[in-house]
Amino acid sequence: MTLEDKISIVKDILRDRKVAIGFSGGADSTLIAYLSCEVAKDTLAVTVDNHLLPRGFIENAKKACEGFGIMHEVVDIDFYKSEEFLKNSPERCFSCREVMYSAIERVAHENGFDFICDGNNISDLVADRPGILVTYEKGFNTPFIEAKLTSADIHEYLDKKAVAYSRSTTCLATRIPTNTPTTKEKIDRIGLCEDHILDNTECEIVKVRDFGETGIVEVDKIDEILSEDKFKQINDALKAQGFKKVCLNLSPIDDNEHITIDYEEGSFSYSLPFAIDIESTKDQMENIISYDEEKIKLYNITIHDDGLIEGHDFEDYDKALDCFMDTLQKIRRKI
Repeated sequence: MTLEDKISIVKDILRDRKVAIGFSGGADSTLIAYLSCEVAKDTLAVTVDNHLLPRGFIENAKKACEGFGIMHEVVDIDFYKSEEFLKNSPERCFSCREVMYSAIERVAHENGFDFICDGNNISDLVADRPGILVTYEKGFNTPFIEAKLTSADIHEYLDKKAVAYSRSTTCLATRIPTNTPTTKEKIDRIGLCEDHILDNTECEIVKVRDFGETGIVEVDKIDEILSEDKFKQINDALKAQGFKKVCLNLSPIDDNEHITIDYEEGSFSYSLPFAIDIESTKDQMENIISYDEEKIKLYNITIHDDGLIEGHDFEDYDKALDCFMDTLQKIRRKI
């Protein structure tokens, strides 16, 4: 399918509906809103302010909705009041999304919107993002997944249409390793450090991972950090915030995610970065040949509980990739 074919599928899904969107102002939700404005009966954007967001997050979301001319509701949920969230368990993203999606669902129904969707795309299904289970649990619609749009596709289309979006929308709590408590002091420090780098470089995406005495800097443009002795300035600024050691991750942040599979002579394999719930996945499947607690066998796909997906007997790469993407939509992961 071409990019335009995929966009047409999304438009057909949204057409003539009253569409409510979980809206962050990032690429995914911005494109959903943009397309919904073109074809939907009405559009409502719902943004959750959890007090853990990058600078300008709410203001950027409001500005985008004003530009689209759509209804916009901001729901305030102070996650600092949640002891369970502050424990920062490995299930944090699942529990966080459960609270936020419940709020989005409530606001949508209060305003008479019966079609609720989020911006999850097909690339999200090959990343370690357990929050997708809440999308399934709540029954939110996922037009980008249905149309098999990747992050790279979405960025390409937004750029083509000159639609502005924010590249910094991820929760600052994700910078703190799980099983270490989240505190306001840590979030404030992370926010100040990231803002300093954004203000003093041409970087558009910045993450400062908080490992106690060590801060690990991740950016989309590493040359910006290394040029003109900027790293010394950044090092001094982050140490002034309490880090004793400042490190730079030499792998640049790349939000242009796409999907490729290892394909050779009609067969492919792909290892997902999480374990698969075989029982729940089985319930999504049709035409199962056999299954046990370790794997599910379909006609030309085998799904292993450790995350390995294998395929065979495909005519070409494109057919294998298409089948893999179909399979991804039915997989249910473990947290």
